[in-house]
Amino acid sequence: MNPAPGAPPARPRVLSGVQPTGQLHLGNWLGAIRNWVELQQDHDTFFCVVDLHAITVPHDPARLAEDTLATAALYLACGIDPNQATVFVQSHVSAHSELCWLLNCVTPLNWLERMIQFKEKALKQGSDVSAGLLDYPVLMAADILLYDADQVPVGEDQKQHLELARDIAQQRINARFAPRDASGEPIPILKVPSPLILKEGARVMSLTDGRNKMSKSDPNEASRIALLDPPEVIVRKIKRAKTDPVMGLEFGHPERPEADNLLGLYALLSQQSREAASNECAAMGWGTFKPLLADAAVEALKPVQTRYREWRNDPASVRDVLGKGQEKAASVASDTLERVRNALGFLPSRPD
Repeated sequence: MNPAPGAPPARPRVLSGVQPTGQLHLGNWLGAIRNWVELQQDHDTFFCVVDLHAITVPHDPARLAEDTLATAALYLACGIDPNQATVFVQSHVSAHSELCWLLNCVTPLNWLERMIQFKEKALKQGSDVSAGLLDYPVLMAADILLYDADQVPVGEDQKQHLELARDIAQQRINARFAPRDASGEPIPILKVPSPLILKEGARVMSLTDGRNKMSKSDPNEASRIALLDPPEVIVRKIKRAKTDPVMGLEFGHPERPEADNLLGLYALLSQQSREAASNECAAMGWGTFKPLLADAAVEALKPVQTRYREWRNDPASVRDVLGKGQEKAASVASDTLERVRNALGFLPSRPD
């Protein structure tokens, strides 16, 4: 896991991904993908379409492959550069599933039962909840740990999952199975990653309820602006967005979550500082502000939508990017998987 003596220092490695379920929206872009574009400049970045996670809840098999390809194309349209970043599909690298099983066998069940998102989603699904929904944090841990990630970009709602990955690596693998060097010091099997909390725009809220996060799973499509929404739909959704009766917009007022959210969106989409956006809109009424926000959203998304159409009109190029990404990702993942297999005592397989 360390560079060879005399080698240039390795760039810190980052891994992240999004499920190919529903259309990616402003929250995905502003809270995650836009930051990935910046990270690829000075990090060794791995970005996957996490399709294995997409089937932990009921899904449409007829759409999964198409949605996976569309999500990859949106990554590229948003500025992920395949010459700088490794872009791949999770299920194309079988080590994800195998490492998940190995980690399952050392992860206490009660660690998973206390996960907040499982409790919330299980309540919605009732008796139809799957073992995969309970277990997907272990798959997420496998995703992270396979690539010796130094940092993982996470929002506040994902910190618990990263802590689980860290605990599995430290307490259940390294502490129990790490071999010793000549001096008796343990040689870590898995790298323990750190969270990379992205403050600005990390939590974009719903257009219909400023206290809840914008989500692909919200049944109300008016709650979110999809990256591929046409201009007239964007204008309509913002026009109908929930507001309050107070004149002027401001940040940080506990009783004005919608003002805080929509003003924050305007600052991000118009590429202004929060202070500049706040000063501009301090005395502005909603009837004046909403068209301003709609124009900013339409203009910000126009180049993304143009590049997306270009990539989708050339599916062979998208598949080529994913194929090259799979090759690189599989090479890194297989090394990590082999370390874990050896540490757990498996008989080595015959070389091909």
